[in-house]
Amino acid sequence: MARYTGADCKRCRREKTKLYLKGAKCDSPKCPIEIRPYPPGEHGRARSKESEYLLQLREKQKAVRIYGVLEKQFRGYYEEANRRQGKTGENLLRILESRLDNVVYRLGFGASRRQARQLIRHGHFQVNGRRVDIPSYRVRPEDQIAAAPTSAGAKTAIEEATDLTASVPAWLQADHDNLTGKVLRVPMRDDVDIPVQEQLIVELYSK
Repeated sequence: MARYTGADCKRCRREKTKLYLKGAKCDSPKCPIEIRPYPPGEHGRARSKESEYLLQLREKQKAVRIYGVLEKQFRGYYEEANRRQGKTGENLLRILESRLDNVVYRLGFGASRRQARQLIRHGHFQVNGRRVDIPSYRVRPEDQIAAAPTSAGAKTAIEEATDLTASVPAWLQADHDNLTGKVLRVPMRDDVDIPVQEQLIVELYSK
């Protein structure tokens, strides 16, 4: 499967904002965007002309990078969101938020979405008592998520991630002592705290 293997911090610098791709490092003074708050590359400091299309493209790229999905996947999510009733942009965010890797991260069981994705792929989480190793698996209200009986190394990584968690979104419920969580309801727009203007993504794909 295709995946990005470059430096995550370059992605944040390219979008000129923190995408929180590296867990605790993003909140530390060592975060590269704090040191070099301009895009990477030879012409990173040059002033670029910000056209309407460029603004829309950058918002789409932010969402793709934050959730760690491929372009083809993201387009499929958009088309599904467009078929649903309601606002397409909000539907798109709900679909992305309901991915298991995002839910594990939001519950505080992964320091980043990338780490959550790796833990899921290695079979360290269960949904409703069944082991699930597909990061894109969609959770639903009333689903129960729990860390599976696993190796000491994985358990330590999960417990260390919970120590970094300041809060859990209102649409989820977490028990960090027992490493379990529950989906209470579908997420609303106010529950999604990512620096993305979803309407610009809709405008981009509507052309």
